[in-house]
Amino acid sequence: MENSSETKPIVLITGSSGLIGAKLAQAFSSQYTVVGLDLKRSDQSRANTIECDLTEDASVTRALGSVREQHGSRVASVIHLAAYYDFSGKPSPMYQKLTVEGTRRLLKELGSFQVEQFVFSSSLLVMEPAQEDEIIMESSPTKGAWDYPRSKLEAERIIQEERGTIPAVILRIAGVYDEDCNSIPLAQHISRIYEKKLESYFFPGDADHGQPFVHLDDLVVCFRKVVELRHKLELQEVFLIAEPDVLSHKELQDRLGELIHGEEWPTIRIPKPVAKAGAWVQERLADEGEEPFIKPWMIDLADADYPVVTKRACQRLGWTPAHRLGSTLEEIVLRLKADPQRWYQTNGLEVPEETAEPSVASKDRSSR
Repeated sequence: MENSSETKPIVLITGSSGLIGAKLAQAFSSQYTVVGLDLKRSDQSRANTIECDLTEDASVTRALGSVREQHGSRVASVIHLAAYYDFSGKPSPMYQKLTVEGTRRLLKELGSFQVEQFVFSSSLLVMEPAQEDEIIMESSPTKGAWDYPRSKLEAERIIQEERGTIPAVILRIAGVYDEDCNSIPLAQHISRIYEKKLESYFFPGDADHGQPFVHLDDLVVCFRKVVELRHKLELQEVFLIAEPDVLSHKELQDRLGELIHGEEWPTIRIPKPVAKAGAWVQERLADEGEEPFIKPWMIDLADADYPVVTKRACQRLGWTPAHRLGSTLEEIVLRLKADPQRWYQTNGLEVPEETAEPSVASKDRSSR
């Protein structure tokens, strides 16, 4: 079957059931025929999902065969989101099997299709942190400091090797968040201050450094522009995708303290060896099923600084983020306070005993 000129262009999304994938499927559904590749179908995704395990050759071959049978061999854009990540710091073969080799399998099967564009969701963490007075742009050095960014860098290399004549766009994306938070490190940070945990006061590095973020809605707009401009972009493009305003750790602490408890939150700098020892002790003393988020390996990366410049995305894509984390924090905290149980569950956190029942405010809010 070949695509009819009367049908909508095909957009293929791997990882279509995830937070970003489901949002993209919804955003693209009016102008494109969205086909998802994922391990399972999602009720929240508007993609026609075809079950696919990117770690298995046969599964990828079968899934792409189904795409051809149902929709033809011409694909406007393949948006590759599926990847493995884990904050435990433990080695996992899934980084190689899914993120790296899964990308290779996908591209090999796409070789027999007419693909107008391949878009890879990489990470800003592949960039080497800046030294004093440096800024980070697309041409800056890369450095995979741990398994997740290393696997993303390796997948970028695979794309260069295997894409053939398919134009490729690499998006090195900052931490993604929305009004419900939906960012693992940010949610952990907020919950520590909300619960007034002792470790929320301490920081093993330069508190004037910070990590960049990007709002989910702005990221969706970015993907839309990339797909719309697929015939005008170069054969291989790289873009840094982030908000230009990076909150330092201290600014984030103070803002969260004011929003949650009505007062600034002190930041006490401690030596990294002391912080590592504390993280190690917490990890050993934690009850079963209550593994602490902060691991000793994270300490060395705590004060990595990422002052990014997104001028290229603005010039080439016409993309400028409309949101700022500093402004959105108020709504994030408002939702936390309105219904702590829902907020914790949404962010995959264990609900503290004292917040097991939704607040009166949340009940009033939901009844409107």
